[in-house]
Amino acid sequence: MIVGVPKETFPGEQRVALIPQNISNLTKTGFEVLVESKAGGSSGFSDSEYTDKGAKITGNRKELFSKADVILQVRGFGTNPDKGKSDLVLMKAGQIVVGLHEPLAAIDAIKILANRKVTAFAMELIPRITRAQSMDVLSSMATIAGYKSVMIAAESLPKMFPMLMTAAGTTAPAQVFVVGAGVAGLQAIATAKRLGSVVKAYDVRPAVKEQIESLGAKFVELPVDAKESEDSGGYAIEMDESFYKRQREMMTKIVEESDVVITTAMIPGKKAPVLIAAGMVKKMHHGSIIVDLAAESGGNCELTKSGKTVVTTGVTIIGPVNIASTIPYHASQMYSKNITTFLLHIIKEGKLSDDADDEILTNTMVTKDGTIVNKLVKELAGA
Repeated sequence: MIVGVPKETFPGEQRVALIPQNISNLTKTGFEVLVESKAGGSSGFSDSEYTDKGAKITGNRKELFSKADVILQVRGFGTNPDKGKSDLVLMKAGQIVVGLHEPLAAIDAIKILANRKVTAFAMELIPRITRAQSMDVLSSMATIAGYKSVMIAAESLPKMFPMLMTAAGTTAPAQVFVVGAGVAGLQAIATAKRLGSVVKAYDVRPAVKEQIESLGAKFVELPVDAKESEDSGGYAIEMDESFYKRQREMMTKIVEESDVVITTAMIPGKKAPVLIAAGMVKKMHHGSIIVDLAAESGGNCELTKSGKTVVTTGVTIIGPVNIASTIPYHASQMYSKNITTFLLHIIKEGKLSDDADDEILTNTMVTKDGTIVNKLVKELAGA
């Protein structure tokens, strides 16, 4: 089978789906690898590095799609609806397309992929089970986002993070509050702590208290009933508005005392819950920073603007988008490892697995033979 790696076309996307170091994992099992010229350039990987590892380079995108049995992408059509249109006519029936497709939100795009009769796999739907950890793209990209959110805050805050005792006096450490202790939140906690700040964190799941405290942060306990806050796959589920209202009320004082607030709460396929109301922002002191990692899905702060920085009552609210792409070398390294491991799992001896009992395969397969096959996506599509 031939694996094709096209150059990403989404504006500002610097990642690549496959890096040179992972090519040998594929070629030694019988795959051939075809890479579009300069596909890895923005991530720091040259064409010569790909050829040195056994890949072939083509400057013709049409040729790549024509020859490839499998297409590996970072952004599939669902996450690249404008620029990705031109690739649709290049896809052929039966072609396997693996990438991020946003299947729980971009339903129309999934229907179009089904009409093209491609077999599409959505990396967002990797189940959070032990044997799939090495394929978990969302966790990999969340690690990048959590780290970078603290770097963004540190650059924007008119204070230093650590306590310093100098001849000119002692500087107090920054007070950082992280909302949500998933992968992104835990990485933000660890990074902020390493920079010397005093870190507090909150999550609706009391079970993460030990993880938060193991990183040196203080777990903020709010007397809010949060039963069934996550599904069986380990993903957060949507709570009712009365729950979020009570949560906001109890969180106000902590937000008010913080120099930096980093929010990370997202619900797959849903609008992000509002955790920081406009009234809470007004009570924060001048110069405070909010970094909202849920900006692309509506934002955890009521005043967040996706992709923009907003300053109101002296508080800076930053809504970064495509944040993993801002550290493209390591983001590509992690993504490539995830997608390579996944590909080797679903294809054995040149054939796509048909194991109906494999939840990794069945959870991630979204379309096949002209139909939407994923149960959840099918329900959302009304198919």
